[in-house]
Amino acid sequence: MLEVRELSRNFGGLQAIFEISFKVSPGQIVGLIGPNGAGKTTLFALLSGFLSPSGGEIQFLNSSIGGMRPDRICHLGMARTFQVVRPFPEMTVFENVKVAAIFGKHSKRPPSVVDQEVQEILESTGLFSKAGRLASSLSLPERKRLEVARTLATKPKLLLLDEVLAGLNPREVEEAIPLIRSLNNQMKISILMIEHNLRAIMGICDRLLVINFGQLIFDGLPTEAVENPEVIQAYLGEKEDA
Repeated sequence: MLEVRELSRNFGGLQAIFEISFKVSPGQIVGLIGPNGAGKTTLFALLSGFLSPSGGEIQFLNSSIGGMRPDRICHLGMARTFQVVRPFPEMTVFENVKVAAIFGKHSKRPPSVVDQEVQEILESTGLFSKAGRLASSLSLPERKRLEVARTLATKPKLLLLDEVLAGLNPREVEEAIPLIRSLNNQMKISILMIEHNLRAIMGICDRLLVINFGQLIFDGLPTEAVENPEVIQAYLGEKEDA
């Protein structure tokens, strides 16, 4: 589904991403972790078209997408959330999702079909009862769900989740995890997710990628990651520097 080969990105003399290679297969939930400043968000920006690679290749569904515009990548079937959630504050929840449904896909559908799609998405994300509320009135967990709902409106095959659990308390995290699992199990969406909540990501993901200083240092099972010396050093080093 997604294959990244020797992907690199430079900012002047700084090499933010260095020759990273990995795959995401259909049906997988893959976690992406690493210390602060490791390059995780830069990698997401490269995958989703917000940055162009300095080198390497990104293949998504047999198309080369490195440097492709974000809207074209979205139309191919890859969508992403952002760390800072920014819905249209003066639009309702329903309207926010409807905008994504209209502009996130090439296909033209009758308004009644779009409205039905939006209702189904709101039901699946637990926002149906909030459909008429302004986005500005939502709590943080609700805004996070709205961010996911807007990406679902584009009908993605691969979803990039950027810290969707950040800022949530333990109870809210437990409530959000079933939604992430349902995206994968019921909607058949593959997921690549950045997350700092290690306990949560260890329980959700099939595979774990760990990057540090822009380099991939681990690709394997979550249970193996916690015993990997390079992974341990990356996190212990971060604590020592703090």
